[in-house]
Amino acid sequence: MPRQIDDAILRTAQPGDEAGILSCIHGLAEYEREPDAVENTVEMLTETLFGEAPAAFAHVVERDGAIVGIALWFLTYSTWTGRHGIWLEDLFVDESQRGRSYGRALIGSLAQVCLERGYSRLEWTVLDWNELAIGFYRSIGATPMDEWTTQRLTGDALERFARSAG
Repeated sequence: MPRQIDDAILRTAQPGDEAGILSCIHGLAEYEREPDAVENTVEMLTETLFGEAPAAFAHVVERDGAIVGIALWFLTYSTWTGRHGIWLEDLFVDESQRGRSYGRALIGSLAQVCLERGYSRLEWTVLDWNELAIGFYRSIGATPMDEWTTQRLTGDALERFARSAG
């Protein structure tokens, strides 16, 4: 899977990449105006990505020994198609590295995984104010799912509902 892009390499994440991945997660949180929202740690990433039963996966772009871009993803399942898909949780390229096609290469690598493994879709969300990203996604053929809205239970609401559900 390793692929050369200019003077960088796109590859699957490996143990030892956790600090660089976490740095990108913090960069994304800053960009998305939620700098204090990240609770993740290097140890949590180690378990999630490389533990006994990995729950998520990552592709990284490494340049000059540093992780400068990530695509963090996990599997979904479509009851309609009967096949897995990929949910792209985070796509991020360090601001100083943008314009080098790293984001396109990262999301392209996930599209290739879908084809190679027979997955039926690649999905993600994007903030409605992120017009640059939305334009990029349209340029690669992604279509909005305007009739769907994301729902989330978290924190106190999650706890209250879980307790009330018995």
